[in-house]
Amino acid sequence: MKNKEIVLSGVRPTGQIHFGNYYGAIRNFVKMQEDFDHCFFFIADYHSFTTQKDASLLPQQVRRILATYLACGLDPNKAAIYLQSDIPQIPELYLLLNMISYKGELEKVPTFKEKIRQKNQSVNAGLLTYPVLMAADILIHRSNKVPVGKDQQQHLEMARDLAGRFNHTFGEDWFPEPQAFNFKQELAKIMSLDGSGAKMSKSDNNPNNSIFMGDSDKVIEKKIKKATMDAGPTTPNSEKSPGVVGMFGLMRCVSAPDVVEEYEKQYNDCSIKYGYMKKQIAEDLIKMVAPIRDRIEDLERDTATMKKVITDGKEQAYESAEKTMEGVRRLTGIQYF
Repeated sequence: MKNKEIVLSGVRPTGQIHFGNYYGAIRNFVKMQEDFDHCFFFIADYHSFTTQKDASLLPQQVRRILATYLACGLDPNKAAIYLQSDIPQIPELYLLLNMISYKGELEKVPTFKEKIRQKNQSVNAGLLTYPVLMAADILIHRSNKVPVGKDQQQHLEMARDLAGRFNHTFGEDWFPEPQAFNFKQELAKIMSLDGSGAKMSKSDNNPNNSIFMGDSDKVIEKKIKKATMDAGPTTPNSEKSPGVVGMFGLMRCVSAPDVVEEYEKQYNDCSIKYGYMKKQIAEDLIKMVAPIRDRIEDLERDTATMKKVITDGKEQAYESAEKTMEGVRRLTGIQYF
C-alpha cells in the first residue's frame, strides 16, 4: 500500500541535468513515485527569471529538462509533472505569503547574502523573495515531504516558518509543516571533475567539470580522461586527495562492487594505474548514460508526447492547487459574497 503523504520537488530550467542531479536526486524521485500516492514534480520556470534574461533560451531549456525527467524514469501516470508557470495559484499564494514575510529574515538567507557579496551582481526583488516563491511552490499542494540538498535546507526551513505563521495568523492549521525527505541512506555526492572536492554543479562555468546526461560517448571519455586526480599514492593505505575521492565515488555509482574493490586494493598497495581506472569508469558511465541520452533525444523530437505530459500534469496540479487556495481565501477573508 502506498504512502498517502504528498511529495514535491522541482528544478530550475537553467543548464543541463548532470550525472550528480540524476544519481543524487532524480533516481530517488523515480523510487518515490512507486512509494507515494501523491507526487508532484515541476519545472521552476518562474525561478529562472532571477538570472535568466534571454527569452530565446527558455523554451529549449524547459523541453530539455522535461525530456530528461521522462527519460530518467518519471512516469506521468504515477506523478504530476508540470510547469510552475501553468499554475496561477502559485503566484497568488506567493503574493499572500510575501505579506507575512519580513525583509530582515529574507536578507539573512545564505544564498541571498552570497549574491550581495558578488561584485557587479545586480540584486533584484525576485532574488530577495526567492525563498517565499519556493515556499509557495511547496505549500500550494500542502506537501509533507520535500527532497532537498543541504544548500536548500534553509529555504525549506522558511517554508515551515511561513506555514506555521500563516496558521497562527489566520487561526487554523491549514498548512502542514513540510519536512525534508529522508531516503534512509546517505545521498550520493557526485564530485566535480576538477579535483576541488566540490560537488558537480549546473552553475559551474566550466562544462568539462560535469558529466551531463546529454553528453556523447566521446565527450564522456574525454572528460573522464582529463579529470584531475594526483600523481598516485607513494605509501600504502595513504589518504586520498579530493580528486581521487571524487573518482572513486563516481566509480561506486557506475561500476560493479568487485571492480571497485579491486581498484581500492590497487590504490592501497600503490599499484594503481589511474589511466586504467579512468578507462573503466568511462566505459561503465557510458553504459548508464547512453540509453538515457538516446531517450532524451527521442523525446525532444516527440513534441506531442511532451505536450500531453505537461497538459495532463497541469490539470492534476491545478486541481490540487485550487483546493489549497480555496482554504487560503476562506481563512484570509478573500470571499466577499
